[in-house]
Amino acid sequence: MSPFRALLLCLLLPASSLGQPNILFLFADDQRNHTLGCAGHPVVKTPHLDRLAAQGVRFENAFVTTSTCWASRACLFTGCYERRHLYRSSPGPLNPDLCATSYFALLKASGYRTAHLGKEHVAIGKESAVAMWDIRRKLGRNPYFKKQADGSLRHTTQILGDWGVDFLKEQRNNQPFCLQISFNATHAEDRDKRPGAGHFPWPRVMDGLYDDQEMPLPALNSSGIYDSQPAFLKNSLNRERFFWRWDTAEKYQINMRAYFRMLSGIDHVMGRLVAQLKAQGLAENTVIIYSADNGFYLGDRGFAGKWTHYDESLRVPLIVFDPRSPKGRRGVVQKEMALNSDLGSTILELAGLPAPASHTGRSLLPILQGVTPKDWRQDFLCEFIAVPRTIPHWEGVRDKNWLYARYLVDGPDKPPFEFVHNLREDPQQLVNVAALPTRLQTEAHTLALTRLRQRCDELVAANGLRLQDLSRRKK
Repeated sequence: MSPFRALLLCLLLPASSLGQPNILFLFADDQRNHTLGCAGHPVVKTPHLDRLAAQGVRFENAFVTTSTCWASRACLFTGCYERRHLYRSSPGPLNPDLCATSYFALLKASGYRTAHLGKEHVAIGKESAVAMWDIRRKLGRNPYFKKQADGSLRHTTQILGDWGVDFLKEQRNNQPFCLQISFNATHAEDRDKRPGAGHFPWPRVMDGLYDDQEMPLPALNSSGIYDSQPAFLKNSLNRERFFWRWDTAEKYQINMRAYFRMLSGIDHVMGRLVAQLKAQGLAENTVIIYSADNGFYLGDRGFAGKWTHYDESLRVPLIVFDPRSPKGRRGVVQKEMALNSDLGSTILELAGLPAPASHTGRSLLPILQGVTPKDWRQDFLCEFIAVPRTIPHWEGVRDKNWLYARYLVDGPDKPPFEFVHNLREDPQQLVNVAALPTRLQTEAHTLALTRLRQRCDELVAANGLRLQDLSRRKK
């Protein structure tokens, strides 16, 4: 950066942006909220992430608004709902105007050294990428093990750890950084359906882990739960991939051990990066964030994958550790609804920068500091718009007590199939009260359905076209 530009930025930026913290953001693939030791999981070993949660803030009600890899990542980059960015519903790369207001672009313009390493799964135009990143190194799976210069094979998780350490070693003390590492793990190797290391390849540093551990069955394991699903979900990709992963007791045990080894491999890289921060004297001014792109069915409801409205699909882990926080804000668990689209605004406010108007997400910084705004969200829009394949387009609204979703099963010109779940009485979302016989529906059910339909309409109108219109446009 030229001296003139640096002086100009100092004059333009608010005083709170001076002395900006570093940001280290680790982003997993296909991880549900409960698969962390700190979240109470009885088996999975995540000691480094657990330590971050014990020293920081964990959001136990963190959600994605669209549960599929590319749409969720586009929501993260742009800070807005899928209905606004419409990635893969519209031709071409991710909207350049929204890229220009991404947290990466605004941080880079303010003087941050920015980097994105690993899985993108979102097409970014060349000019947008230049505006967003100083360093951009893509790394995909298929295969997970990459041949190295010496002929050896190294897992992508460990390669990303290597690249992250290299980035930190090159970091200057007089410039803040924002480093995001986006893992391919724990995404299955879909083209290899062999159980264990074929379908869920783990880094060799995790060899032997969980070998003698009996994997507990999913809580929603009853065949009756699958039988209760409508035909369009029974015959969806969720069911197809169930037979790739979880359909026999032996396969389930093998694949769960392999899946958890992949997750523990990410945790291992977190430990490496924290150690490097400490070695370079950067730890005391580096905020660390951990989250994932969507939830994941681990055999629950007879399903695999994500894509749907159930909590197994929408809920993700979220940990934020700020070493500058007072002791009273250590080891805190927050109940407020947090969204993946909130993270961009949060990172910007941590850096002392305002969130742009294009962001539909909100900064979590007040909550991190112990003050929940009185107008904090009580619900959010959830949706599935791009590339539906075997799962129809759907949209809905989730609040603390109810979950509503409507699927365009028969196309945009026919009435949708509706789900309504009473989360207070039925937290596992086993009963669709919208499908109950009229004689079993209570006045509370009828009122909730009417209210939720209206609220969904309001959220849709505030953020873009109706789903029916988007579906017609895609034909």
